[in-house]
Amino acid sequence: MIFHIITIFPESFESYLSESILARAIKNKKIQIKFYNPRNFTKDGRVDYKPYGGGPGMVMKVEPVVKAIQKAVGKKTKIKIIFLSPSGKLFNTPFAKKLSKSYKDIVIICGNYEGIDARVRKIFRAQEVSIGNYVLTGGALPAMILIDVVARQIEGVLNKMESLEENRVSSSEVYTRPEVFKHKGKNYKVPQVLLSGHHKKIEEWKGSSKK
Repeated sequence: MIFHIITIFPESFESYLSESILARAIKNKKIQIKFYNPRNFTKDGRVDYKPYGGGPGMVMKVEPVVKAIQKAVGKKTKIKIIFLSPSGKLFNTPFAKKLSKSYKDIVIICGNYEGIDARVRKIFRAQEVSIGNYVLTGGALPAMILIDVVARQIEGVLNKMESLEENRVSSSEVYTRPEVFKHKGKNYKVPQVLLSGHHKKIEEWKGSSKK
């Protein structure tokens, strides 16, 4: 899968994408990340201007963003274009699974300042998507979250698809060695059922403790 990221701050993605599972997925060519900076589609590098009708802050201009998206889309016919917005469809695991199975190319439009000229979304009929009921200072962090959640649904990104927590009986409580940890005179023990070797009881415990 190829993620096409429209952003004026591509360098903000570097540290996250260069570590751990996503870095390995990129190295193994399970996913690709391509950046398109709207600044590169202007004569003077300026991508924002004061909003019509007044108001605080600046709005990202329609032309450089449209040109960046056009570059990303090219001649592709089956491509998903996502417009990150606090008022969009709530992003979740079922949505991520659908994206991973339905598309090979996903364009993610990252806004900054007071947002992006609304005509961008209308021109491309982009789907508004939100990662939560709050407002962030820019679109880079939501884009990274979306990449992470969708990428883990792609076969080969994780060592085993069974590693997907959402596909197995899992608990919010996990334990490892030592069996007993002493802190301020009190012993904190691993639940006995996890040491029993009784797989059915362990699965029942995981299911009950997840609720």
